[in-house]
Amino acid sequence: MTHHGPVQRENSEFSLDGLSFRLRDVEMVNGDGHWRGEQQFTVSHVLFVVTSGEGNLILGSNEFRLRQDTAFVCPPGETFRTETEQRDGLKMFLFRFDVFRETERNEEQMQHGSKERLFPLQKEIPVYPAGKLVCLCDTIYHHWHSQDGLERFRGQVAFQELLYYVLNSIRLQPEDSRPALQAAKDYMERHFNENLTIEELARIANISPKYFVDLFKRTYGISAINYLTELRINRAKQLMAQSRAKLRDIAHQVGYNDEFYFSRKFKKVVGVPPKVYMNRRRRKIAAYKRSITGQLMALKIIPYAAPLHPKWTAYYYNKYRTDIPVHLSAYRKNQHWESNVKKLLRERPDVVISTDVLDTEEKEMLEQVSPVFYVPTKEKNWKEQLLLVAEFLGESGEAEHWLKSYDRKTKFARDRLKRSVQDDTFLFVKVSKQNLSVYCNRSMSEVFYDELQLVPACRFDRSVYDQQVSIEQLADFDADRLLLIVRQESETLTYWKALQYSMPWQELKAVRNNRVYLISSDPWFEYSACAHSRVIDEVLNLFCENHPN
Repeated sequence: MTHHGPVQRENSEFSLDGLSFRLRDVEMVNGDGHWRGEQQFTVSHVLFVVTSGEGNLILGSNEFRLRQDTAFVCPPGETFRTETEQRDGLKMFLFRFDVFRETERNEEQMQHGSKERLFPLQKEIPVYPAGKLVCLCDTIYHHWHSQDGLERFRGQVAFQELLYYVLNSIRLQPEDSRPALQAAKDYMERHFNENLTIEELARIANISPKYFVDLFKRTYGISAINYLTELRINRAKQLMAQSRAKLRDIAHQVGYNDEFYFSRKFKKVVGVPPKVYMNRRRRKIAAYKRSITGQLMALKIIPYAAPLHPKWTAYYYNKYRTDIPVHLSAYRKNQHWESNVKKLLRERPDVVISTDVLDTEEKEMLEQVSPVFYVPTKEKNWKEQLLLVAEFLGESGEAEHWLKSYDRKTKFARDRLKRSVQDDTFLFVKVSKQNLSVYCNRSMSEVFYDELQLVPACRFDRSVYDQQVSIEQLADFDADRLLLIVRQESETLTYWKALQYSMPWQELKAVRNNRVYLISSDPWFEYSACAHSRVIDEVLNLFCENHPN
């Protein structure tokens, strides 16, 4: 849910002594109609400045409302995504920059993913007076993209002025700068279990009830009543997962005096009655890897604990984050496994399910939590893994039913694709840093090529490969259609932007015929039943006209 709170400051004053700033890149976003970017990882600071329109910004796992004349800062080592559904779209500038600090030996040291935050970071910065903001951003953008080196230097100078303008806005803000509407929203989040009325909330916001209703919906994209219901249902789900309290008690704790009314409301929002939901949640099953989450979801089991992150497990995070009480780190290289195990030790799930690709030390620590079921990764394919998990949990019938449904779905998709793409050849290409690779993982090999019977433009000795190629070698493959995975970080995006305008790229057959498709790592990089079902949906959406989303 969108968060739109006050500017958070550790100190009312901040020092810039010894700091210097260097602009890396400037990007302008024009979101006309519905627009949604990929979640990106950044190694530099990113300053977002909104000059018109509205939208949402997801920083890490927090969501904020983008509005005109506001600025946000994303620190290095964090992820972000922007989106808008406004008809007029969102106009926003992204300034990527580095922060340097002068050391005792008069050397410059760059802050690069350091835990020490040199820059006075603010989640949201209302910028005022706002009149100069548009002009400054446009000036920097045009200077920065000039062919003249002196003009680009002028862009660096203008960026320093923009930073001053934004930082001065922080200094000018009063200690409590929350708008009255946000005060009412905060009150709802603290007192959702009470008998709140629109009139009472409007009084807190110091506006009329009718204007409160309109303004709340316009600002947060959801009505105040629906937001209140969402708060109550989400809390009810947590109580159902963490206790064996009676339904009547849960209803009272979240603000419903009538147990039967609560049951009807819960079923309308969640899709199943509360007792069905509670029965599914009785066992505390921890999914230690994201692929395990995908296997459990196919069995209609929502795990008690699972790796969640808005970039690396986007689907599960967006759809189930309020249903999964314990969020484990889902960082791409699993650096945080020790903290994950410690969290599970505190929570004590009934059972932990994991893949078997773990170091000995990690296995030994994990086995101190609860009984652990290891799913063989290399020896078994994803269908065999699903059946093993189902057998362990006593859900073999559910797995067999799901697989039959999946087979029907695959056959339907295969027939549709045969008519749409005929004998076209396909190639997955990965763009990372300044390199191109012909790529294929287990999901692509088994689902895309084997089950859907689509034709690869090249065959390597192995069914899974990651082969670096030049643009000339890519042209030799002569693929009819390219599926592109572009790593979402600044160096790769800069290279990808330049590559698209190069003549060798534009001469590729797939590019000439407008048959290049950008895909994301989710669901293509997850080897599980749920992910593969979503892969089929995405393939149909990409290649079959009039296929419903």
